Amino acid sequence: MGRTYIVEETVGQYLSNINLQGKAFVSGLLIGQCSSQKDYVILATRTPPKEERSENLRHPKAKLDNLDEEWAAEHAYQVSRMLPGGLLVLGVFIITTLELANDFQNALRRLMFAVEKSINRKRLWNFTEEEVSERVTLHICASTKKIFCRSYDIHDPKSSARPADWKYHNGLSSSWLSLECTVHINIHMPLSATSVSYTLEKNTKNGLTRWAKQIENGVYLINGQVKDEDCDLLEGQKKSSRGNTQATGHSFDVRVLTQLLLNSDHRSTATVQICSGSINLKGAVKCRAYIHNSKPKVKEAVQAVKRDIMNTVADRCEILFEDLLLNEIPEKKDSEKEFHILPRRVFVPLPGSTVMLCDYKFDDESAEEIRDHFMEMLDHTIQIEDVEIAEEINTVCVSSSVNSQASLDNTDEEQRKQPIKTTIVLKIQQNIGVITAFTVAVLAAGISFHYFSD
Repeated sequence: MGRTYIVEETVGQYLSNINLQGKAFVSGLLIGQCSSQKDYVILATRTPPKEERSENLRHPKAKLDNLDEEWAAEHAYQVSRMLPGGLLVLGVFIITTLELANDFQNALRRLMFAVEKSINRKRLWNFTEEEVSERVTLHICASTKKIFCRSYDIHDPKSSARPADWKYHNGLSSSWLSLECTVHINIHMPLSATSVSYTLEKNTKNGLTRWAKQIENGVYLINGQVKDEDCDLLEGQKKSSRGNTQATGHSFDVRVLTQLLLNSDHRSTATVQICSGSINLKGAVKCRAYIHNSKPKVKEAVQAVKRDIMNTVADRCEILFEDLLLNEIPEKKDSEKEFHILPRRVFVPLPGSTVMLCDYKFDDESAEEIRDHFMEMLDHTIQIEDVEIAEEINTVCVSSSVNSQASLDNTDEEQRKQPIKTTIVLKIQQNIGVITAFTVAVLAAGISFHYFSD
């Protein structure tokens, strides 16, 4: 017997409302959550169309050779940044004017594996052996409205299609549980000066990977308590008059404790490395995760929180680096430091659900731009007044290049005296005279993140 996919009814309405508009097909993503017994699909979004070529418009029944896997995979990667802990891309769908044929099934299979590869390429964590490794493909014939649902094992590139059940349910995520936490981080990442092949991105990922191990091995307190991972998350919660267990406000407070010392039997070694600079990420991040309310286990909830912590830190770093590359900010010759504000995390509610989707906003971006980005990436209209900014931006003092650490420490003390919520900044230390091109600047740069909070 194949997997069962429980699908929010609004997803079915969304899929049925997609108009092919003369195209041979429309593809997109299915978003939700996996569990040991069944999977939940709470959102679907079509892949944004590329500029159509005139020959494609003349031949609307073109073959699936025109299915741009690279474009769809990049869209999936961008969407994955907008998903809080607990949510992931469960698979892909395609709506076509043609009857189901082997070409469509093979194309869906290739698309699904391309999407999964794109999403996983920069993750700081790996799936466990116990987790569900199946992903879904959904084919809908626009003319007959027939649905063909199949699943594949993503761990086996040669896996064959398995039949799967596709069942609609109203209000699927209307009472899902949320977990929220603020994580204080202090990450130091050296930038190698001896290997030109070590790009800024690679140095950053190496440092974040070491930090991610601390997050993986941390102790997680749920509402101030350490719970056995195999226990029900809702154990001990009050029951309603009907006998159903309910969480107060459907929300849990999570605190993370990371180890300061290694175990006595763990041998520590020191490494001497020639560096051109370093990255210091220091401060706090706001994290949220969501879990289904069908007897969830503690380990499921903790795992969702862990992955959101790692994802949001890595995503912010990457988004900022992308912005620097696109804008090619010129070098400041009168100073060895620059400050750049990292993107803030914003949350937007999903209608009819307790789940909130997220995005990242630079200080110079307007709420209208966030709204447009949601529309482009998720094909989802949001209200500007519903945008919740999780972190506030405040004025940051730029220290001189001399005795920068002491200067920053003094600034931090001054900031504590003020009613400030959160601030994230990036300081770039540059080797003046060495930079001849922007690419070389990225290789030679040393970066320091400073995140001030009260």
